[in-house]
Amino acid sequence: MSKSVLRSALGAAVPHRKNTAAMETVRMPLPSRIVLPVSQHIGAPAVPVVKKGDHVDVGTLVAQPGSYVSAGIYSGVSGTVAEIITLMLANGSETPAIVITPDGAQTVDPAVCPPNVTDAESFLAAVRASGLVGQGGAGFPTHVKLSPKDPSAIRYLLINGAECEPYITADHRTLLEDGEDVYLGIKAVQKFLGIPKALVCIERNKPDAIDCMFKLTARDPDVEVKPLPSRYPQGAEKILVETAVGREVPAGGLPADAGVIVLNVATAAFIAKYLRTGMPLTTTRLTVDGEAVARRQNVEVIIGTPIQEVLDFCGGVSEDVGKVLMGGPMMGVALPNTDYPVLKQNNAILAFKDKDSHVPEATACIHCARCINACPMGLAPVQIAAAWRQEDVAQLNKLHAELCMECGTCSFVCPAMRPVTQTMRLAKAMQRAKGGKK
Repeated sequence: MSKSVLRSALGAAVPHRKNTAAMETVRMPLPSRIVLPVSQHIGAPAVPVVKKGDHVDVGTLVAQPGSYVSAGIYSGVSGTVAEIITLMLANGSETPAIVITPDGAQTVDPAVCPPNVTDAESFLAAVRASGLVGQGGAGFPTHVKLSPKDPSAIRYLLINGAECEPYITADHRTLLEDGEDVYLGIKAVQKFLGIPKALVCIERNKPDAIDCMFKLTARDPDVEVKPLPSRYPQGAEKILVETAVGREVPAGGLPADAGVIVLNVATAAFIAKYLRTGMPLTTTRLTVDGEAVARRQNVEVIIGTPIQEVLDFCGGVSEDVGKVLMGGPMMGVALPNTDYPVLKQNNAILAFKDKDSHVPEATACIHCARCINACPMGLAPVQIAAAWRQEDVAQLNKLHAELCMECGTCSFVCPAMRPVTQTMRLAKAMQRAKGGKK
């Protein structure tokens, strides 16, 4: 893929709607139960190590990693394992899930203590033991991301604070409330992995966060704050790498193949907290927003909390609620019900009224090429859709349909309101099913 294909100046000027940017995070009380799916990350599911009736404490391992590309699951409450159920995930697959009833004591597991970290090997072992996965949405196990094939080739550590999706301000609040931990997490990664330069990348629509990080890094020549254009999808890894350091991630490759590691701001902050306390990943910060939410706010919740209880804590939703999303309006997932639990990588719950929840009626494609001109990956959605309809996998390969990151930009700019992103997803599925590029 040529340098001109990946064009970070494209994308879409989506509305920001950062309604909760100035709202400090509030901590939600204990839920009535937590539900912990063993699949909360990319890779192999974790394997339960508890059974019905077992007592657990805060920080107790309840499911161990199922392989190297996997992550452990820890309880965020003290209490009793009520049952292990089969839970349908938002993508339609099923997974075991551990249900725990809190006892209210919040007793911390005696095994929780700061890790002994002296070198790269012990640092990576600590990150793996923490259960940390990327907090930006994809859920990639962090210890794997921090273990590139050639560590000496990594020249840049990018801290992703773009947060370009509308409504979501969880990362913004992390920078303001936990900025020092973000910085300390950066320095730990640099120290143990030998990465010479770090850049904290923040969209310009967050001037207070930019100022905060400028102050924290002012005397450190190895850490730079990088203000970014406020344009969606600026926070996508491949876009971020090109915008921040002018390097291109090769087709089918990872940022490490371009000499870069990318971490979300909340991921960096957690690393510092874990090295200090030894408490594994058991909570997450969420933005709760949308026109149907009674009280919009940023909330720290225990992972596994039912989404309905989070909404109740925020005053509930209006009677005419039509759709609840896990994540942002561009790449988030619509939930079939609100019994679904908060996962490790969740950063938002959005609830919209019925009048705003219906998919607009699509009309015929007018071949305006707006989807092509806006695609940050330089793809041709119109041609890919034609190849998909014809079941022409060879043409889908030629058009690099597999490179679509499903950011939703094509659907957003389409004047005919066509489901372009959904068609791209179907085209990629056809490629996989029929032996095309993955």
